[in-house]
Amino acid sequence: MQVSLPGGVFTMGSDDHYPEEAPTHRVRVDAFAIDVAAVTNEQFAAFVDATGYVTVAERELDPAEYPDAPAQNLQPGSMVFVPTRGPVDLRHLSQWWRWKPGACWKHPSGPKSSIDKRLDHPVVHVAHEDASAYAAWVGASLPTEAEWEYAARGGLEGATYTWGDEPRPGGRIMANTWDGPDFPWRSSGESGFLRTAPVGSFPANGYGLFDMAGNVWEWTDDWWSERHPPEVDKPCCLPTNPGGGDRDESYDPAQPQFRIARKVVKGGSHLCADTYCLRYRPAARRPQMVDTGTSHMGFRCVRRPGTQQPKETP
Repeated sequence: MQVSLPGGVFTMGSDDHYPEEAPTHRVRVDAFAIDVAAVTNEQFAAFVDATGYVTVAERELDPAEYPDAPAQNLQPGSMVFVPTRGPVDLRHLSQWWRWKPGACWKHPSGPKSSIDKRLDHPVVHVAHEDASAYAAWVGASLPTEAEWEYAARGGLEGATYTWGDEPRPGGRIMANTWDGPDFPWRSSGESGFLRTAPVGSFPANGYGLFDMAGNVWEWTDDWWSERHPPEVDKPCCLPTNPGGGDRDESYDPAQPQFRIARKVVKGGSHLCADTYCLRYRPAARRPQMVDTGTSHMGFRCVRRPGTQQPKETP
C-alpha cells in the first residue's frame, strides 16, 4: 500500500545536529507515492518465491576481491548486532557488530534464526542491489534522499522529529529506538522491542507513514556526499528533484583501499540511542556501502507519475 504525496517545497537538512546534515536548504520535489511502511519479510519472500532471486548476503564471495579478509569472512553472511557485556568505548563499533556466516534476510540473527514469526517485520540484511531488484519487480523505485525526507517530515516544516519537536510528547514512545542510556550493552526494554518491531507498531506521521523514524535504516538511491549543497536564495532556482552526490565522491576517504561506493540511508533504527546516535530524525543521514546489508537495514519503495503500476504484494 502506498500514500500519494503532492510534492512541494520544503526545508531539507539541519544545522543543529550532525555536520553531514548541513546546511539547511530549500528543495522542490514533484508528486510521488511512497510505501506506507518498510518492505516486510512476507513481501520480500513473495519476491524471492516468484523470481528465485538470491541476495548479496547469500552469494559466495570471490577471495580475489577481498585479499586481506580472513577465510571465515569469505563465507556468505552478513553483519549482525551483538550486545556487549558491559560499557565500551563508543568510538569502536566493531565491538558490537559481528560478521555471521549464514546471516541473511531469512535468517536475520544467524543461520539458526528464522523469520517464521517475523513476517510482518521489515526485511533486513538487504544490500542496495537487493532493494533495487525488489523495487523493479513491483514496478517502483527506491526514493531519492529528498523524496524520503519530504515524506518523513509529514508536512511539519523544520521539525526535529517526524512527529514534532518533543522527543516524547505526553511521555509517549513514538519510534522503535534504543531504550535507556546504556547502549550497546543493556536496554531497559521500555518499548517492548529489543530488535525490529512489526511495521506499524508506532504512530504514523502526518502523511500516514509508519516507521519513518527508527526500526530500520532505509536505503535511498542517492550517492553519499559529505555535506548538502549550499542554499539557493532565489525561488526561481531551487533544486528540483535533486538526485544526490557523485559516485566517485561517495567512497570513504578514511578507507581508500576499499573502492566500494556508498549510498545515503535515512531514518535511524532500533539501535539509535540518544547517548550515541540521535539519528532517528528526518534530517539525519548516513553513508552505507552498497554491497553491505546489516541486521538493521531495510527499505521502502516509491512510484512516480508515469511509471509502471506496482504488482500486488502481500
